[in-house]
Amino acid sequence: MPASGIYILDTKGKVMVSRNYRGDIDMAFIEKFLPLLNEKEEEGNLTPLLSTLGVTFAYVKFNSLYLVATTKRNANITQIFSFLHKAVEVFREYFKEFEEESIRDNFVVIYELLDEMMDFGYPQTTDSKILQEYITQEGQKLEITPRPPMAVTNAVSWRSEGIKYRKNEVFLDVIESVNILVNINGTVLRSEICGVIKMRVFLSGMPELRLGLNDKVLFESTGRTGAASKTKSVELEDVKFHQCVRLARFENDRTISFVPPDGEFELMSYRLNTTVKPLIWIESVIERHSHSRVEYMIKAKSQFKRRSTANNVEIIIPVPNDADTPKFKTTVGHVRYVPEDNAAVWTIRSFPGGKEFIMKAHFNLPSVESAEQEGKPPIRVKFEIPYFTTSGIQVRYLKIIEKSGYQALPWVRYITQNGDYEIRTN
Repeated sequence: MPASGIYILDTKGKVMVSRNYRGDIDMAFIEKFLPLLNEKEEEGNLTPLLSTLGVTFAYVKFNSLYLVATTKRNANITQIFSFLHKAVEVFREYFKEFEEESIRDNFVVIYELLDEMMDFGYPQTTDSKILQEYITQEGQKLEITPRPPMAVTNAVSWRSEGIKYRKNEVFLDVIESVNILVNINGTVLRSEICGVIKMRVFLSGMPELRLGLNDKVLFESTGRTGAASKTKSVELEDVKFHQCVRLARFENDRTISFVPPDGEFELMSYRLNTTVKPLIWIESVIERHSHSRVEYMIKAKSQFKRRSTANNVEIIIPVPNDADTPKFKTTVGHVRYVPEDNAAVWTIRSFPGGKEFIMKAHFNLPSVESAEQEGKPPIRVKFEIPYFTTSGIQVRYLKIIEKSGYQALPWVRYITQNGDYEIRTN
């Protein structure tokens, strides 16, 4: 069931923009939203859904603004939240930021967008690329083409017809983020890999793409397991696709088949809940001499193959908030003291596989000892390793099928980077 109305409120609960789609709820009812929100917050019982007198408020908060939907029916609340988040995304595409100033400067465009994105409370076109084809803005001037593009009424609502490129190309990035938590004894307490496949598509016409991965379920269903297959397979979890992917076909035979949007988009995301060997291993020896100084010896070791190199490595070491007069010694990279973050940051621009580096740091401490902090923050590591994936995922093929039969160049790139990558020191 649909939403009744949509509102944009400032931090004081004042309505900046409102749109009544069904007329079954008094628009003044929104005045009850902020008092109800504050009441639930004081009770410690705050949820993204608030109800009173038979009316439900669903809301998202972004940059101190509230985007609120109201309904008094048994609505599909997942669809409403999906619409609210998509609306924020569209406003940011149009105005760069979703904040009070951009809302006040663009009332006319926002009302036009709300009219196109939802009809009688039901979500309609929410793709910013398609909306921008017929709702354009120049400064404060709004231009609306007399006729929406075919994509709005097409089965393929995310792509317009008649797209032409002189050079047809597809760029595909497989980006994996490693989340890991290691305790002081070197035991991995938590690890997972979160991956996304991002695409930039510059193809003419209405091409169909087929993507093949070394998917374990596919390999098992086709009998390519163990010694029968030279390619290692990967078991993907929590797979989520862009709307362009034909889900029925994927569920049937694990084929990722789709007509892509034009330009840049995220094709899919996945997760692997697996034990990951730390790619960059950190050992720390911290000696604190009360009322005088604290000394650090940090050893960093890259635990991936020699043919790979981690770029722009940052090792962020927490230091006491009363430390001063920093002195650093290292044979590679450079170290800087960041007092506002109570941290020393060791930067190594290029860190080849199988290498080990050491950094020593010395800080003076005041003669009067400050109150001991509860728990010490962990050491954090940032990095990026090109041409490398932790999971071993591979793009086996990317086929491009278009009725005109043109040749297109697919480019594939792999990147592994840090996610929440932390090593405890106590």
